[in-house]
Amino acid sequence: MTRTAVALRHIHFEDLGSFGEMLHARSYAVTYRDAGIDDLAAIDAVAPELMVFLGGPIGAYEDAAYPFLVDELRLIERRLAAGRPTLGICLGAQLMARALGARVYRGPGKEIGWAPLTLTDAGRAGCLMPLDGGIAVLHWHGDTFDLPQGAARLASTPMCANQAFARGPAVLGLQFHPEVRGPALERWLIGHAVEIAAAGLAPERLRADTRRFAADAEARGRDCFARWLEAAGL
Repeated sequence: MTRTAVALRHIHFEDLGSFGEMLHARSYAVTYRDAGIDDLAAIDAVAPELMVFLGGPIGAYEDAAYPFLVDELRLIERRLAAGRPTLGICLGAQLMARALGARVYRGPGKEIGWAPLTLTDAGRAGCLMPLDGGIAVLHWHGDTFDLPQGAARLASTPMCANQAFARGPAVLGLQFHPEVRGPALERWLIGHAVEIAAAGLAPERLRADTRRFAADAEARGRDCFARWLEAAGL
């Protein structure tokens, strides 16, 4: 029987990246749903084996401006309560943290660009092990969150204490972007041009760092994802 995976997308170019290719190779039927447009309640009827909540440039706490966030949070809550495998990336991880009762709020500044993580003991013992040892990954966020109750912190950076968390083997939240493919980052440089300029960053530097780090980071990110899928029984 074909297994199903649904990715909830907040902005078109922040997609599953290399993770989507891996799921297709594992014979998953992968579909996207667009937040703010598609009926999120209908996802419950599909009951996908895996759901991935992707990134985006809005705040996980901006319900008044983006009312669909209420429905998205309820969807996440139902999945987590049922123990269904769920992965959150960037905004997706923030929404998962909020659904688990943690506070999401503005961080001390924009963390945009390629930089390494510091893994905790739990991180080194789990699926993020391939990123140990100063491996640069892509960061692109301005918000952060408190560690949800009952979750294990897996990774940190100097600016963001909670870069990754796990709550059992089937729930993983990642503040950074292990799914991104280097060639696709040009879409990010265009789509996030205003944010890049406001942060005082140069697209040329981000592009050069992408050429330097992206290929290794993508390979290691795929390894991390494969390890998590196995641990989650997928």
